[in-house]
Amino acid sequence: MVYLKKFELLNDYQEHVLTEIERRRIFNNYYPLGIFPLKEFKTIEFDNITIFYGGNGSGKSTLLNIISEKLEAERKSRLDKGSYFDLYVEHCDYNMTFDSPLEIKLITSDDVFDYLLDVRAINSNVNRTKERLGREYLNYKFEDNNSNFNNYEQVKNSYESKRKTMSKYIRDRLGNNNIIEQSNGESALLFWEREIKENSIYFLDEPENSLSAENQLKLKKFIEDSARFYNCQFIISTHSPFLLDLECAKIYDLDSFPVTTKKWNELENIKMYYNFFKERENQFDGKEY
Repeated sequence: MVYLKKFELLNDYQEHVLTEIERRRIFNNYYPLGIFPLKEFKTIEFDNITIFYGGNGSGKSTLLNIISEKLEAERKSRLDKGSYFDLYVEHCDYNMTFDSPLEIKLITSDDVFDYLLDVRAINSNVNRTKERLGREYLNYKFEDNNSNFNNYEQVKNSYESKRKTMSKYIRDRLGNNNIIEQSNGESALLFWEREIKENSIYFLDEPENSLSAENQLKLKKFIEDSARFYNCQFIISTHSPFLLDLECAKIYDLDSFPVTTKKWNELENIKMYYNFFKERENQFDGKEY
């Protein structure tokens, strides 16, 4: 589903006018001025899935921040805007369809890292609790004299320790909702699945971070299904070869001058991957040891 149809960045003249208007003020930096006019990049037209591809410093994350701020997207991570950022965003323009998205959200790799840290903290606490409950189980299980117990709860625990396995005893006291047993990659994938809702616009900043190749392919399928069946629009910054192959995605190559749209197999990063493995293909068919 295409909600956001077109976005207009500022050209060189518009940026010059902006600096002239504010010339009496002292700014520490001019970010994001001067990035996109050099690339002759002004008009962005969107599809269901639109990708900004490029190396570090190419401006792909900056684009996500500019567009998402203009659309007043929900975000969790703090944005270091710089002196001119709000002024730049204010003078940009865009076109939407008549359909209104349920939500507009920007999700960054930092959001995933924060989630994984929370999971790790929960797991650490659960592991300490499991150790304590394990010792408790053994004490109750091999305590012969119930008269040593001071209250009903202790008698109950002793009875349950003798009729349950240690695993069952511990799990019943932990509560299944507090147990998170996924790996980092599985937890990261679960994070994306929980964040994405139907009928919405999502800006994803390098979502491949923290994901193995296998889970990147699962995320690729999830994004494709969300766009096709659940009326979601995705605007993504990435250099992952797996996500660059998202079905029917429009890819803007921010490393090209001027910026142009390209097919997945025309990107320099993908060609490097191809040549690397092509030169070593005999190592995969058993001909070289």
